[in-house]
Formats: sequence, C-alpha cells, structure tokens
Amino acid sequence: MAEQRPRVAILMGSRNDWEIMQAAEKVLEELGIASDARVISAHRTPDRLTRYMESAETDGIEVVICGAGHAAHLAGVTAAQTTLPVLGVPIGSSDLQGLDALLATVQMPGGIPVATFAIGKSGAKNAGLFAAAILAGRDPEIHERLRAFRVAQSAAVPERPD
Repeated sequence: MAEQRPRVAILMGSRNDWEIMQAAEKVLEELGIASDARVISAHRTPDRLTRYMESAETDGIEVVICGAGHAAHLAGVTAAQTTLPVLGVPIGSSDLQGLDALLATVQMPGGIPVATFAIGKSGAKNAGLFAAAILAGRDPEIHERLRAFRVAQSAAVPERPD
C-alpha cells in the first residue's frame, strides 16, 4: 500500500523537533503516503532550504509540512519559495511554550499563505491528515484510505465512559 516516491515533505528547524514531527510521518504512513523528513533551518541552513525547494516539485513533492519553534520562520520562508501548499506546525520549544512559534506561523503577510495548525504533536498529526486530504482530492485511493481512517477513528470512541 505504501508509495515509493515521497509526495509530502516534512521539514523541521531542528533535530530536536523530530519527536513532535514524527506524528505527521506516522499518520501519513498509516495512510500509505510516502514522505521525506529533513532537518532544515530557515536561519542556520538557508541555502539547504533553497536547494531542497528548487527540486521539490520535480522530485514529486506535492505538500510541505514545516515544524519550527522559537522564531518559527521555516514555514513562511518555505512558502515564499514555492506555490506548493505549506502547512505550519508550531513547536513549543521556547520559554513561551510555542505561543511565539504559533504567532510567527499564523501571522503571514497577505500573498504568502501558510496553513497553521495547533502547537505540538496534535498539530503535527493534523498537518499530516490535512496533507492527506489535499492529496485525496485528486487521488481516489488516498481518498478511500482517509475515509476509512475517519470511520475507524469514530468507531474507536465508546458510547459510555464505563
């Protein structure tokens, strides 16, 4: 079921962000969607980001998920370099527990869109699901797997607390 060619890039500003961003990779794997995870900092490795984004589309990437804490400019800088959908996941790695990352990610200027998700693992998981939903719009197999995921998720919720 899993595809060979990555269709979703998962970028993170620091190796430490992988603990959070694995939630995106995990849900994509569950849905049979191949991804490519990379550590790319908008501030410390800007040339790496530029090189990656220059070939992302021709390499088959269709959606980019960016996770970053602190100043959280990775999603915005990435969005400025591509017309692909960019999904931002704020990471609570600073003294402000991710509020700074959330604000930096969500406050993009008009014309450079970044879809922004919740701080942390639930945001990463939802970004993975949203990437799948984007792909499902033109891929019936992913559409069916995403539908089945939602059905199974609903079925797992008990009717009673006991």
